[in-house]
Amino acid sequence: MNQFQYVRPTKPQAAIDAVAKDANARFIAGGTNLVDLMKRGVMTPQKLVDINRLDFRKIEREGNTLRIGALALNSTVANDRQVRERHPLLALALNAGASPQLRNMATVGGNMLQRTRCAYFYDITMPCNKRQPGSGCGALEGINRMHAIFGFSDKCIAVHPSDMSVALVALDATVQVSGPKGNRSIPFADFHRLPGDTPEKDTNLEPGELITAVDLPDSPFTKHVHYQKVRERASYAFALLSVAAALDIDNGTIRAARLAMGGVAHKPWRLTAAEQALVGKPATEATFQQAAAVAMQGAKAFKYNEYKLRLGPNAIVQALKTAAAV
Repeated sequence: MNQFQYVRPTKPQAAIDAVAKDANARFIAGGTNLVDLMKRGVMTPQKLVDINRLDFRKIEREGNTLRIGALALNSTVANDRQVRERHPLLALALNAGASPQLRNMATVGGNMLQRTRCAYFYDITMPCNKRQPGSGCGALEGINRMHAIFGFSDKCIAVHPSDMSVALVALDATVQVSGPKGNRSIPFADFHRLPGDTPEKDTNLEPGELITAVDLPDSPFTKHVHYQKVRERASYAFALLSVAAALDIDNGTIRAARLAMGGVAHKPWRLTAAEQALVGKPATEATFQQAAAVAMQGAKAFKYNEYKLRLGPNAIVQALKTAAAV
């Protein structure tokens, strides 16, 4: 691991200034991803700005919105009464992620910012445009069974690893950030980026911007929800593919729906067309199969991840069936 400076500011502006003025500085909170990347030489920051002294841990209601501080621990959020009652889909997704030990350290902001687990990104001897722009994408012609089927480019086919973020994009969350130019709000659907020609950029954060909170608006999705995670072992494994499903059902008819997938794109993948296909329809398996077919339109596989083209619709149907039965 490279040598680095370490500072612990007590004020948000001091933390922002420390990173904004130094291109080689990075924020650190739980460190569950960044420290691993530093150990492997994937990231080599010269300064770490520890933000744990900042007051961003609260979970509180503001009008019709639940505001979750960026430093709230994943385990705290998953077990919070307001989250479990008003946004149970988020609690399910959080509890599907990582392990209890990691959830006790990982923060909401850090979870959103975690980087891909693509093996070619982690192996500094291999080409990777995310790690070294212009070097190529080893996964394109390599072992790509974990990789994207939506939204990829010829520069990168990696996927975003967060379970929590799949639920947040489905629930129309908004990210609150503070930076050198002041405060701003970013719709969660616009927070992460597709790779395009700049796969090294995971998000639309500007240099020096710090996530302060995530806002969740009230919604009718408090009962019929499910997070379907398909993985190679029962726990402590990243998703081969996941589905966040939420339904508002009245007398057997779907009044509103939310669907998103993980493990299929460079960002959490919202399925808006499939949501629209569900509205006004009976909550039946036939309806769910039709929505799954809509959801998979445009999907394209590579040599080793073709199974996702079959797994995807099956997982969507199963997630919707489970949600409807709750």
